[in-house]
Parts: sequence; structure tokens; C-alpha cells
Amino acid sequence: MPAAPAAGLSVLAAALAMLVAASTGCTTTQQPPPTPPPASVAVAVAGHVHRQALVVLLGSHVVMSAPDERSSTLHVVEGRRPITVERTVLPVIGHRSGKDGVRWLRVLLPGRPNGQTGWIRKRATVSAFTRWHIVVDTSDRRVTVYNQDRRVRVFKAVVGKPATPTPHGKFFVEEAVQLGAHDVGAPFALALSARSNVLQEYNGGPGQIALHGLGNVGGVLGSAASHGCVRLGNDAMRWLVVRIGPGAPVTIKT
Repeated sequence: MPAAPAAGLSVLAAALAMLVAASTGCTTTQQPPPTPPPASVAVAVAGHVHRQALVVLLGSHVVMSAPDERSSTLHVVEGRRPITVERTVLPVIGHRSGKDGVRWLRVLLPGRPNGQTGWIRKRATVSAFTRWHIVVDTSDRRVTVYNQDRRVRVFKAVVGKPATPTPHGKFFVEEAVQLGAHDVGAPFALALSARSNVLQEYNGGPGQIALHGLGNVGGVLGSAASHGCVRLGNDAMRWLVVRIGPGAPVTIKT
């Protein structure tokens, strides 16, 4: 699985700097990311609609099965992503305050099993949001990009072949990494929370699914020929990575 640059993350980093100033698969080659427009990811402001709530982790968090310290532990989600070492950003799908006053967030989680959710403490996090949403249609072999529920762009894509299909479900962008000129999937990729349902491991990685370019791999747009990743034209990836940042929802459907 290839990957792409930290689109919304530089904006997110600026927000973090203000908020926490007082406290402070494929193998890829990380490069400096391009500068995104200022609205790709922003600190949450009450009153906005058509957006996905996000949370930025300021450290590792224990994930619980319920908003209760006595519930079972699912695992630990690291505070930084493995490829870019940028802050982990997760979509928030619920919240609750416990009887002890502890505030909890229900979040979508990266990795296996696909679509897993869990509860983390709100402490040591920063709230954010995105208005961007990607929908991958594996039947039509198209990727549609929405902003505030308004369709902005539609791209032809290469999706998984029958033996290694692209998994369906609700996912999100884990991280955006710029690839080297000789890397498979260059120039960019958006690494997703999705994992292949067929390949437990691929090329040394965890079978992670990504949206990525055609560099050094090729493919006919509109076909089903990949190992599960979604390939897009290089210009499409350049357009995406300056707008779509970590945490952005990605729905893959048939």
C-alpha cells in the first residue's frame, strides 16, 4: 500500500501550536508535504454543519470497549502515525461523561478488524473537524470527493481485482505521505484505516489500503486490477493531498 503528503496536517499543526503551546502495504520514503489551503482541517467552532468531528491525540491512549474504566481494554492507539510520525487524528462518532466526571469519546480506530470503534478519554486531546468526505464506488470504479455534502470532483480509479478486492465500509485517512520518485504509487498516497480482507501482509506492510498514484505501477483508470488499493491519476492525487488531511472520512461501497 502506498501513501501521500500531510495535507490538512500542517493546518492542524498550526492549530495545535496555539492550543498546546503551554504544554507543547508498502514501504515509503517520507518527503516534505505541500502546503494545503487553510480550510482543510481546522479547530472546531460551534455552529458549523456538514462536518466530521475529529480528535487529535497528544499522546498514546488506551482504547476501552465502553466509556468506563472497568470495561475491557481493546488496545492502545499510538499518539503518532508510523510512516510520517505526525499526530494521530481520529474521527469522533460519540461522546459521553461518566458518573465520575470523566469525559469519553467514541472514535473510529485504524487497523484490524476493519471498522472497529472504541472509547478513549478526552483528556490529552485537541478537538478538530473536517468538511471533506471521500466516497469510493468499486462498481463504478470512481472516487467522488465532497465538501460540506457538495460534490466537488469525480475521478476514475483502479480498484481491487476479484482475487484481492478493495474492502467495503466506513474508514478514514490515517496519514498522508509524499512518495519518492521511484516509489510504487508515486507521487502521493492517502493511507487509510482500512486493511485488506485477503492479504494479512503485503510487501512488508500490514495489508493497509491507500489511495495512491500510478507512479511505477501503472494501471488503466476505470479497471479492477490492484491488490486492494485505489489507484488514481497523478494529477488527481496532487489535487487531493492539498485538501484531504488525516481523519477525513472515506466510505468504500459497491
